[in-house]
Amino acid sequence: MKNFALFGLAGYVAPRHLKAIKDTGNQLIAAYDRSDSVGIIDQYFPNASFFTEQEVFDRHCSKLRGTKQQIDWLSICTPNYMHDAHIRYGLRLGADVICEKPLVLNPWNLDTLEDAQQSTGKKVFTILQLRLHPSIIALKKKVDEGPKDKIYNIDLTYITSRGQWYYASWKGNEQKSGGIATNIGIHLYDMLIYIFGDVKSNVVHVKSHDRVAGFLELERAHVRYFLSINAEHLPNEIKEKGQMTYRSILVENQEFEFSNGFTDLHTESYRQILSGHGFGIAESRKSITLVHDIRNAETVGLQGDFHPMAKFPITTHPFFRAENL
Repeated sequence: MKNFALFGLAGYVAPRHLKAIKDTGNQLIAAYDRSDSVGIIDQYFPNASFFTEQEVFDRHCSKLRGTKQQIDWLSICTPNYMHDAHIRYGLRLGADVICEKPLVLNPWNLDTLEDAQQSTGKKVFTILQLRLHPSIIALKKKVDEGPKDKIYNIDLTYITSRGQWYYASWKGNEQKSGGIATNIGIHLYDMLIYIFGDVKSNVVHVKSHDRVAGFLELERAHVRYFLSINAEHLPNEIKEKGQMTYRSILVENQEFEFSNGFTDLHTESYRQILSGHGFGIAESRKSITLVHDIRNAETVGLQGDFHPMAKFPITTHPFFRAENL
């Protein structure tokens, strides 16, 4: 049994980490969040210590060194822009680290994290759960065993509706979240690179507060993608069902089904990490570099081979109008 601490207990993804810690037979010793809306912890570790000030959390964990409750692992579920600092804190604490994706916002930050790993002797891992999805594993096997010179045509569409709150939160701030490509798309880009190889060229057609669309030339695939948080972009049949999320991957014009099987992927990620087979800094680098490049790319507009949904007109969201700033 390993002792865990957790940063970001009130966050959206924290319950998946709590469940993974419990399901892998480990215990949560302490947790921290600025917000005290953390009643979810009672379902998993009601006896864990909780703090709303990082300094007090640090003092508590530091006092546990050399005891049976010494922190072995720090799980990080905080906003994207805080990951780098919180990973470094975990390493200095003498713990190995499991951090939600993206590990960092900029690829050069990975270099200094590698130095920190070496100097502390501790390791950093991230959650790249799609690599563990049975359908993704099967597709990778099919591509790996198929004709080596075949270039696949891929259309990726991911629409996950977000309300007005999104723009007032850190997620709506590109400097803090990394923008749409990073915040909702990085696991999808990682999956594509994992299956179809490195990025050879990257064209961004459209980019705004609520969407990004572009074209990727990978070693084994040409990918048109459209990512959005705007509910108006949902297909009519999805709206009629009252659903708020739409995922679609067309491989050679054939729908690739991977909607199911997500339930326990965080737990499986923890199992892999704790058994020494997790994904670390090296595995994260290519997708982090890609989303950084997308974020900083100049858009070319609707020219070349673009995703059909890139044609949706871009409007100014009320949050960004001058009278509301």
